[in-house]
Amino acid sequence: MEYRGKQRRWRRQVLFPFLLPLFSEALAEQIRYSIPEEMARGSVVGNLVEDLRLPIGNLLARNLRVSAEKQYFTVNTENGNILVSDRIDREFLCPLSSLCVIPLEIVAENPLNVFHINVLIEDINDNPPHFPENTIVLQINEFALPGTRFGLESAIDADVGPHSLQSYQLSPNEHFSLMVKDKTEDKNVPELVLEKSLDREQQSSHLLFLTAVDGGDPVLTGTAQIKIKVTDANDNPPVFTQNVYKVSLRENVPPGTSMLQVTAIDQDEGANAEITYSFKSLRDGIGNKFILDHKNGEIKSKDPIDFEINRSYTMSIEAKDGGGMATECKIILEILDENDNVPEVIFTSVSSSITEDAEPGTVIALFKSYDKDSGENGEITCLIKEKVPFRIETSAHNYYKLVTDGPLDREKTAEYNVTVTATDKGKPPLSSSASVTLHIGDVNDNAPVFHHASYLVHVAENNSPGVSIAQVSAWDPDLGPNGQVSYSIVASDLEPRTLLSYVSVSAQSGVVFAQRAFDHEQLRAF
Repeated sequence: MEYRGKQRRWRRQVLFPFLLPLFSEALAEQIRYSIPEEMARGSVVGNLVEDLRLPIGNLLARNLRVSAEKQYFTVNTENGNILVSDRIDREFLCPLSSLCVIPLEIVAENPLNVFHINVLIEDINDNPPHFPENTIVLQINEFALPGTRFGLESAIDADVGPHSLQSYQLSPNEHFSLMVKDKTEDKNVPELVLEKSLDREQQSSHLLFLTAVDGGDPVLTGTAQIKIKVTDANDNPPVFTQNVYKVSLRENVPPGTSMLQVTAIDQDEGANAEITYSFKSLRDGIGNKFILDHKNGEIKSKDPIDFEINRSYTMSIEAKDGGGMATECKIILEILDENDNVPEVIFTSVSSSITEDAEPGTVIALFKSYDKDSGENGEITCLIKEKVPFRIETSAHNYYKLVTDGPLDREKTAEYNVTVTATDKGKPPLSSSASVTLHIGDVNDNAPVFHHASYLVHVAENNSPGVSIAQVSAWDPDLGPNGQVSYSIVASDLEPRTLLSYVSVSAQSGVVFAQRAFDHEQLRAF
């Protein structure tokens, strides 16, 4: 359902005390926006330039982006606007919660940084209330006394707050009225109250209409038929041994595992004492997850049970005797977590430039780790198994920093393959790893070294001017311009001007040339 702006005005809400665009404290700050569901794609949620106080001039250089499993939002790197990029349906995102928050992780580079933003999704009235079944069938004995109550199935409304189910209306009739029990678990439970005695011989059936109304403007409604069959006397309803059953079941149990057996007793005889069990409500996928034996009341698992999908189930079981009288019990099933999810490690950003003169503590990468399990099964420890000059620092919201932890020397090690292993505290523990290759950049930290500490050159006298008389050679382990060697004469026993009249050296090759002919009786050595 497309949200129309005329139906409701929305406001953007930004909450943050103070934010610095630095690594140390910025990750712990929180910004919260508030928007309605079903906003059009391209709608502006907020502006990071204003709310994070980022200079607009370097937005492109910082490469702002959203790191999320589902890309409901994008960042415009020209102006810093957070934009809606996909349909946002609050009922799909948060089907069992009145508070719906989408956490965003905004990653920036140069310097590396991550900002944590929560987007609160507000409800709009886009779901009418509806009943699980369009037709409700009741069998009521003609001897039922005025004031007797008959429970009806609650309507369901996926919206929350004032847009959710608010009241019920019953079509006018002389025999029945409607009563709504106290709210429990945010649900209205309607009951049909017998106001006037029934006479099967005069009227064997009644047709009523029950309407559920929400609190929207305009209101949305849903209607179910109530078909009442008037039966002969059956004066004892079934009674469960417990009104509420509370049981626990571990996730991943094999299909067919017995969970519970409910029992109801009826003091009548014959067909009026024959009890049939059935699910009263099939919400939350009860019918797909569990099987109920209609004869003995045993409940078994049907499909695999996953704690990470649903941590508990509440179901109602109806016991009905052969005369049509029925009663209900409630079952609260708690799902116990198993360590069945491997923790994951995801590198979200890696520095493209790490020079060998980087100071200890320099941040070179960001990664996050998470585990869908709960308790100790979801508690994660991250370690580096290799002996490398790096360490892990905890950041915030399952984020970690990979920082330098010692001197780097490109001439000894030009690159490192760092593997981060995440291990949970389950029994037995589960773990997974992710690797990143770090390339070390060169700095000019090595002086050239001659292959020989000294060179002895013999030159015959009367040589030709310009002839090569020797060659010196030096090497430098640095890269590029840092490792390129040039040669020059810097000292001699002769005066510089006099020396240059005798010899010269090639700056590129290190070849030494005689500038004029040597005379043994005048100059023997220099």
